[in-house]
Amino acid sequence: MIALVRMRLAGFVRTGRAIAPMIAGLVVLGVLHGGGQAQAGEAYGVSAVVLFPVLAWQTKLLLDVEPDVARRLALVAVGSRSRELAAGLVAATVAGLGTVLIALVLPWALGAITGPEKPEHLPLAQGITLGVWAHLLVLPAAVALGALASRAATDSPRYGVLVLVGGAVGAIVFGLRDSVLPWVAPPMMATARAITSGPSGLRVVELTGHALLWSAAALALYAWLRRNRA
Repeated sequence: MIALVRMRLAGFVRTGRAIAPMIAGLVVLGVLHGGGQAQAGEAYGVSAVVLFPVLAWQTKLLLDVEPDVARRLALVAVGSRSRELAAGLVAATVAGLGTVLIALVLPWALGAITGPEKPEHLPLAQGITLGVWAHLLVLPAAVALGALASRAATDSPRYGVLVLVGGAVGAIVFGLRDSVLPWVAPPMMATARAITSGPSGLRVVELTGHALLWSAAALALYAWLRRNRA
């Protein structure tokens, strides 16, 4: 399976498909952080939100590199449908971690992070820790959404675009509501709002559980769609 992960990552890079989401991520993060300084929690919270659709798009592009015939040959080579599916998700996660690392470092290169200036501001170390947590929370949800939008799970590129755009918009729209509706989308907006003022331990557990459960449900749907399209 490791060889299959490496092959998919290599194909993603060598075909040039890694360039577009990388540039898009740098542009949106550059615009976000280039406007002035902000507290670490606030800067990283918004960064995680804007990075969500970029990571999902990156995942879709990576999973779409491999033609359907090659994917079936890979299934024969590894001898297990679950291992073949997992190889794609692992490759997307590794690529996503690279993008997340850039998102965490770029604000410092642009001088966009400042220390606490008021008593209500979070300590710098706490803001950074929460920022890392927010980005790691975004990653599995973005990989799950990108997988659902991939060619292997949808019948046409049009449906894939609809899933990608609909999921990204839904994460923002439903994240703005304080009701049961947010559970139909990953808690990107809720996380960004929470780390601005510092969430309680219970709130961290709640948001983490929400994000992981949503990701697990989306990945289960992805696996089901893959089986029915095979």
